[in-house]
Amino acid sequence: MKVVLLQDVKKLGKRGDVVEVSDGYGRNVLIKRGLGQEGTKANLNTAAQRKESKEFKSKVAADEAVVMASQLKKVHAEIRVKVGDDGRIFGSVTAKDISETLEKKYGFKLDKKNIRIKEPIKQTGEYEIEVWVHPQVTSTIQLSVVAE
Repeated sequence: MKVVLLQDVKKLGKRGDVVEVSDGYGRNVLIKRGLGQEGTKANLNTAAQRKESKEFKSKVAADEAVVMASQLKKVHAEIRVKVGDDGRIFGSVTAKDISETLEKKYGFKLDKKNIRIKEPIKQTGEYEIEVWVHPQVTSTIQLSVVAE
């Protein structure tokens, strides 16, 4: 019996997969618990269309990420901070600060979790910051930390 999975099922498949299972398991476990639906022609066609749509959206997102990554390489962001007598910053520049600066000045909306700072930024100067735009696409931005 073919069953279209409506949810992820451990050791069987992910949501949207079409799996071949025994009739009893399909009817009495998967369909009864709402984990799957019978593999009729209509259900199989809808599952195939959903899969194609998901792949297309994923491809479009990856293409947009490549474009965004190329635009981010041109960015030279500047953050102004308060500095003590020895040139050290009060606190440090965080991924949240960088994210907010990129959104205000350049319109790039990036999650702070996708900004990778190799070591804490505690002094003024020039830094190269790695940004994850998409799971397969990364980019770098130039960051200047300047005293107010």
